[in-house]
Amino acid sequence: MSSKAIREYDAKLLLAYWLERAPAVDPSVSLATPFVFPAPKVAQVSWDPATNTITPDTQLPSWVFTTKLVAKPDQLIKRRGKAGLLALNKTWEEAKEWIAARAGKAQKVESVTGTLSNFILEPFLPHPSNTEYYVCITSQREGDSILFTHEGGVDIGDVDAKALKLDIPVGKPFPSRAAFKSTLLPHVPAAKQETLVDFLVRLYSVYVELHFAYLEINPLICLDAVDGGQPTIHYLDMAAKLDQTADSICGPKWAIARDLTVYEAGAPQTTSKGKVSADRGPPMVWPAPFGRDLTKEEAYIQKLDASTGASLKLTVLNPEGRVWTMVAGGGASVVYSDAIAAHGFAHELANYGEYSGAPTEGQTYEYAKTIVDLITRGKPNPEGKILIIGGGIANFTNVAATFKGIIRALKEYKSPLINHKVKIYVRRGGPNYQEGLKAMRLLGESLGVPIKVFGPETHITEIVPLALGIKRDPTKSSVVSLAPTSPSSPAPGAAGTAHEEPTVGTVHADGGRTQPDDQIVRFETGAGHKRPAYRPFDATTRSFVYGLQPRAIQGMLDFDYSCGREIPSVAAMIYPFGGHHIQKFYWGTKETLLPVYTSVEEAVKKHPDVDVVVNFASSRSVYSSTQEILSFPQIKAIAIIAEGVPERHAREILHIALAKGVLIIGPATVGGIKPGCFKIGNSGGMMDNIIASKLYRAGSVGYVSKSGGMSNELNNILSLVTNGTYEGIAIGGDRYPGSTFIDHLLRYEQDPDCKMLVLLGEVGGIEEYRVIEAVKAGVIKKPIVAWAIGTCAKMFATEVQFGHAGSMANSALETADAKNSAMRAAGFIVPETFEDLPLVLKETYDALVAKGVVHPAAERDPPVIPMDYKWAQELGLIRKPAAFISTISDERGQELLYAGMRISDVFKEDIGLGGVVSLLWFKRRLPQWATKFIEMVLMLTADHGPAVSGAMNTIVATRAGKDLISSLASGLLTIGSRFGGALDEAASMFSGARDTGLTPREFVDQSRKANKLISGIGHKIKSVNNPDLRVELVKEYVRKNFPSHSLLDYALAVEKVTTSKKDTLILNVDGCIAVCFVDLLRDSGAFTPEEADEYIKIGTLNGLFVLGRSIGFIGHHLDQKRLRAPLYRHPADDIFINMADVSQPRVLGRI
Repeated sequence: MSSKAIREYDAKLLLAYWLERAPAVDPSVSLATPFVFPAPKVAQVSWDPATNTITPDTQLPSWVFTTKLVAKPDQLIKRRGKAGLLALNKTWEEAKEWIAARAGKAQKVESVTGTLSNFILEPFLPHPSNTEYYVCITSQREGDSILFTHEGGVDIGDVDAKALKLDIPVGKPFPSRAAFKSTLLPHVPAAKQETLVDFLVRLYSVYVELHFAYLEINPLICLDAVDGGQPTIHYLDMAAKLDQTADSICGPKWAIARDLTVYEAGAPQTTSKGKVSADRGPPMVWPAPFGRDLTKEEAYIQKLDASTGASLKLTVLNPEGRVWTMVAGGGASVVYSDAIAAHGFAHELANYGEYSGAPTEGQTYEYAKTIVDLITRGKPNPEGKILIIGGGIANFTNVAATFKGIIRALKEYKSPLINHKVKIYVRRGGPNYQEGLKAMRLLGESLGVPIKVFGPETHITEIVPLALGIKRDPTKSSVVSLAPTSPSSPAPGAAGTAHEEPTVGTVHADGGRTQPDDQIVRFETGAGHKRPAYRPFDATTRSFVYGLQPRAIQGMLDFDYSCGREIPSVAAMIYPFGGHHIQKFYWGTKETLLPVYTSVEEAVKKHPDVDVVVNFASSRSVYSSTQEILSFPQIKAIAIIAEGVPERHAREILHIALAKGVLIIGPATVGGIKPGCFKIGNSGGMMDNIIASKLYRAGSVGYVSKSGGMSNELNNILSLVTNGTYEGIAIGGDRYPGSTFIDHLLRYEQDPDCKMLVLLGEVGGIEEYRVIEAVKAGVIKKPIVAWAIGTCAKMFATEVQFGHAGSMANSALETADAKNSAMRAAGFIVPETFEDLPLVLKETYDALVAKGVVHPAAERDPPVIPMDYKWAQELGLIRKPAAFISTISDERGQELLYAGMRISDVFKEDIGLGGVVSLLWFKRRLPQWATKFIEMVLMLTADHGPAVSGAMNTIVATRAGKDLISSLASGLLTIGSRFGGALDEAASMFSGARDTGLTPREFVDQSRKANKLISGIGHKIKSVNNPDLRVELVKEYVRKNFPSHSLLDYALAVEKVTTSKKDTLILNVDGCIAVCFVDLLRDSGAFTPEEADEYIKIGTLNGLFVLGRSIGFIGHHLDQKRLRAPLYRHPADDIFINMADVSQPRVLGRI
């Protein structure tokens, strides 16, 4: 959602901080008086439901205890004075008593009952009534407006009739001070006018800088000047809304204003103890409407929504209600609520919510689990409950994948669902919907809960009367479509190929030759084709895609090929964050190349035939990128896909585009589609839906919708009851879409090939009324079928924000019912309910056919588009052997797994580094004594001084300026049979000798006869009388903790034999570790004898030395870097150089 109300406390803090600091809205505006900025005196008192106490005195500012106060609830309540919710001229003790008596209590305000939990304190300001004014700043599509009246206060009456208004249009010069005075202040005493102009200009500067969407002050007090000073400004009651999507821009500005230490030294911290905020000050708080306190579940889903790029919304309307919904898509969620209310079940509707934007299986599971948990609480209703899992036809969401999360949740709650007699009705369409519905159907057979499943052949809301047990008139039932089937192969010579392919071996003009495996299709492009203004897209339209969106681009090219276009609709990609390169895409069964540019300027120069841009830039960068695109006259249409674009930015873009004659579609849109010609991004869904909805060829019906998901529904409906879509545009659900219903419907009216119009509006905004005026004026003459969704809004006791940012009625005129009535009165064809829309469309179309206005053409088969390998694999349609096999770890799910053990359990059970090594090296949990031994080995082998070959190599490489990885590799490459690599060999020799039955003496004698050194025996320094303490530590640990140490005992017996010959022939640390590790493998009980021998053979023991010694090598590298050691050169006097005489005979190799 964009525009969202904030607490009065926060609104006043924003003004307190920024009124003086915000940059002037226009360079021409400056203060004309020594303006006295209002003192920032406002405090908040909150009720804690956990302790049933209010904010303690220690957390309140000092002025509260020395000032007469005003206390009032701060929970978005209107007309608090009339509701008796004002305490005036009170001491803190009196105000505290007044607050305590009401905190945590239910309070009815008009028709809404809610719990009072937040209060605001301010200094009491005695003032004469003639100093009370009213000011309000609002935003509309055309610009901002400042409303002002000199008669403010609680009895202001009809503001619209009484207030004077100054409009500030977008892109126009800012009004002068004289205009402010003459327009807004003619009834204000002259002595106060300059001060009020200063205040209003500063107020508007804050409004713009902080992205306010609404700001009202009533009363605004302007006291007379005292002792030759200036009149002073004070604001008593305030209501405000901020554009929540501007958080990335204004978040730090909002936060610093909420930092109380800015206003009073020693003020309490506004963040929790030990909690670090992203900005200076706590983030903005978005309170729920009064009477709609967020439940724990709603707060959880809100938090989940904030942490993902998908959309997850939940509003609990009636926890005892029988009818629950879990709907995919913002538009679809409103349609289902409408249908339930239209059938008289609004009082039983338990929730409103939606999930969209391709949430992961885990996110869908959490969302579904929350709803199912709510359904199955409390005492079972004897009539049972209904869960409607609905949704439109998805554009790119894998339906089966999202259903997996829902199925997991339903399985978890099997018994509660049965106990509460829950019946489930499912309707969905889109990518892989068949598998998703099949999984749901199979679940119904095993769950013990009735599950009825429907696909896109059923009208989107037809499951509602079925679920509610309402019998529908069979004549009004939606038409059942045929299941999508694979289209037949194209006839020879069918369109869809770029040009006749040269035969293999053909020599081209440039000297190149066609090779047998050359599958790249190249296209010849020229200057752009001229089109009439009412037809921005046709079969020759070429576009840029801004952003790396290979999936969307491939969808556009597949659509082009199915339509029989001669050249692809995408000429190139623009991606500022990467270098120039080429990307390959499929063109039918072959491939084509698309360039990627780093700037719009370069792309425009290289492709003069392109006049459309599909902008996939993020909400943070779409403003600047679109402004850049608009600077090139060649571009005539831009689709802005991003959601969450700040309203002020969206409005500026649309006015710049309007001035330049550029068509803007979006933001927050899936785009649009011109069947047979051009497809914007992901519009129309994947190819199975394109084929099923016959979007590969033009129909006769042009539609405009706000919702992208509902666009697919319209495509589906129109393909069933008419000859299909001529053009369909989703303008986006934000408050200020770049183009509106009237813009596109006027185009369709002028286009002779478009015979019938469809408008799918919704609650909120007034754009439908512009179309009504055009119809009344005779500008639009073609038959127009229309419906505004959101008729259920009137059923809700409190304000509910629907899926789209703009879908909220701010007046009776903006309700869906009012719009439907007005459209019907103006001559539109308006059905009684949305469920009747297919019938009305069919009747209207049939009438046009009967009159000869529409001449249905013979159907044609589109070319076959092969399914992408990755998507086919995801659908389970194909299989292939894996190129690699891994059995030790898996990061694909919600949590990383080590040999099947969750990473969270690794830490929870504190298995340590040795435990991790046991999982990743041996694929099993070893006993604690074994994992501790592994850690002991790593510590013992970590380093052996700088003189050994590996450390020396590391040091030399480091001093040569090499990086850590290169220096480490240099040291590791010295590990082998002569240095460090004796572990494997020692283990093999000792275990082999013992296993073959050799006595220790026989083993030594046999090795001597074979002239072979025994690995693991011998040390240059250490001896029997100067033992290696590392060996002693290992022996002590093994004897104390190992269940058996037979090979260690054998090795020590060998040591007795060897040391009798020479006292340095001791069992060294490598040998000791090796034999002990063999004991671990053979005697821990975790390995079979074959597995133990295999781990010895494949280098496991050397792995321990490599892992341990890497610690030391890295230490030596860091040490040398820290010391800034220079390049090492070995001293020449330490090298004996012996150059053989040239006259001596040489041994010549044979050639």
